[in-house]
Amino acid sequence: MPRLAKKVAKKKIGLPPGTLVHVGEKKIEKIRISIIDYDEAHVEEKEAKSVEECFPFKDKPTVTWINVDGLHEVNLIEQLGTHFGMHPLLLEDILHTEQRPKLEDHEAYLFVVLKMLYYNGEAREIEAEQVSLILGSDFVISFQEREGDVFKYVRERIRNSKGRIRKVGADYLAYALIDAIVDNYFIVLEKLGEQIEVMEEELVTNPTPETLQTIHHLKRELIFLRKSVWPLREVISALDRGESPLIQESTGIYLRDLYDHTIQVIDSVETFRDMVSGMLDIYLSSVSNKMNEVMKVLTIIATIFIPLTFIAGIYGMNFQYMPELGWHWGYPAVWFVICAIFIVMLVYFRRRKWL
Repeated sequence: MPRLAKKVAKKKIGLPPGTLVHVGEKKIEKIRISIIDYDEAHVEEKEAKSVEECFPFKDKPTVTWINVDGLHEVNLIEQLGTHFGMHPLLLEDILHTEQRPKLEDHEAYLFVVLKMLYYNGEAREIEAEQVSLILGSDFVISFQEREGDVFKYVRERIRNSKGRIRKVGADYLAYALIDAIVDNYFIVLEKLGEQIEVMEEELVTNPTPETLQTIHHLKRELIFLRKSVWPLREVISALDRGESPLIQESTGIYLRDLYDHTIQVIDSVETFRDMVSGMLDIYLSSVSNKMNEVMKVLTIIATIFIPLTFIAGIYGMNFQYMPELGWHWGYPAVWFVICAIFIVMLVYFRRRKWL
């Protein structure tokens, strides 16, 4: 499917709202469910072999993080959602992997959708994965399309009791997960910035048709990045300014810091977009300058040979009564005049700084 204009899956057309159908690519063979349950004194971590193992954690007073890798098993997602009281429309949004980043307040829980981005160095393009978060009173459920994420340091902080994450509630855990995703945006921007710097140097030194293709590719990547990041500031702002009892007042200062980071990401994306747009003008100017240099050389050559051709044309007419044809030094004299004209014109062009 095209990355910038996704087509609506045909299997969704005509179905009633709330019908659970997985829309997107199957990125993992088997769904994996991991559970981390903790409080300030202890932490329990395990991998669930069935969805039923998640059910007892709903009413526990400790904080529980349930992470689901893979979305293609609809029945499993439906069972988990039904037990935790999730609305069918919310489950439908989880299974539809082309959602715009957004926040929904369902009173008993908050639903957040955002994009986890990676930079593929070999293909030189950005890869995106939809992440859905359910924030309840004492639990966070995250849904990902595949294994592998940017939550490594969050897990380490929970295991090793680093910082304040074990001392606070599920709202701080949700903040930590979103913060890890936003921090990874800076890594993606750094890779794009390096690519842009290389392109700028190439534009000045030796622009080629491949350079133009790379510029268009960069432009598409930045449009895709903007589409994934821009709505996120509304989500974080709504989390900070919302009146949900699930967000503690002590977490607000961290959300405001996260909002500042999001604005920095958006500003960087806009700056890169302006730079790439300017690259097209630089490319056209560089190509035009190269063409002007070629035309200048050809024009100088043609200008030098115009008088020489005129002289050769006169003495190539072969009229019978041409005095110079009978002179002993006529041929060397013509060559002397031709060389003198050539040298004088070169000196003149050099003084005028045309060469």
